[in-house]
Amino acid sequence: MNQPDQLARVFEANRSHLRAVAYRMLGSASEADDAVQEAWLRLSRSDAESIRNIEGWLTTVVGRVCLDMLRSRKARREEALEDEVTEPVVAQDPSTNPEEEAQLADSVGLALLVVLDTLAPAERVAFVLHDVFDVSFEEIASIVGRTPAAARQLASRARRRVRGEETVRGEETASASDLNTQRTVIDAFLAALRAGDFEGLLAVLDPDVVVRLGPGAGAPGAPREIRGAENWAKGAVAFSHLARFVQPALINGSVGLVFAGPGGRLSRALMFKISNGKIVEAEIIADPARLQQLDLAVLGEPLP
Repeated sequence: MNQPDQLARVFEANRSHLRAVAYRMLGSASEADDAVQEAWLRLSRSDAESIRNIEGWLTTVVGRVCLDMLRSRKARREEALEDEVTEPVVAQDPSTNPEEEAQLADSVGLALLVVLDTLAPAERVAFVLHDVFDVSFEEIASIVGRTPAAARQLASRARRRVRGEETVRGEETASASDLNTQRTVIDAFLAALRAGDFEGLLAVLDPDVVVRLGPGAGAPGAPREIRGAENWAKGAVAFSHLARFVQPALINGSVGLVFAGPGGRLSRALMFKISNGKIVEAEIIADPARLQQLDLAVLGEPLP
């Protein structure tokens, strides 16, 4: 195993697995590639002969690298909020391939990436490694620096957050039947939006719908409120090319839409009020501080 070419072949055989692990932890293809490359560097500098389980060893290394990256990311965001940055930054990494990012997000579930991004770094690592890749809590404990029991609690807490099983702050969660109704309407709205279907949008909008745009939403100087189905539908169709980055999610206990920017990070959230099968009110949230306060969860399968 100490021959460089043999070691490289073993690593390449594990690359796709490692990238899948890193992408779910980081939500960014370029960052996942960086984490995988770091794992290769550490392997090439290690005593590979002493490693009994290369895949397990590499998975552990990638987990540690991702945990460090997540903690660094969290610190940067806290600094940004302290500096009172109100305009969301949706800059594209020049090394990022938007098409690849979209395909990866589709394969994992964009809403899941957005919800995972709300977790504490150790929670995200524990959840991804255990619930997605079946890594033992003993191995996870060595990565997050906790006991196996504490690692189990991290994963359990993350699982409840992802599934929306924790109490929503200050909100009353809708009943299952109400959620089904909401989802039917929001799914129809999103399908029409993705297709650029003006008439399809009108079909799910109340004629007198009111849309409120929070700070950072819409173009500078644009109205903070849009009234009327036709007015909103016209504007929405113009943004249909971005709708592939939008997915339904549970927001504060009701069905809404989340828009992910680079790295699977929440950039916009749309909350709705629905009556008689029509959207009567909508709110577009873009302010980073407000986005952080939302309770997000992945929608389960609709009830029959």
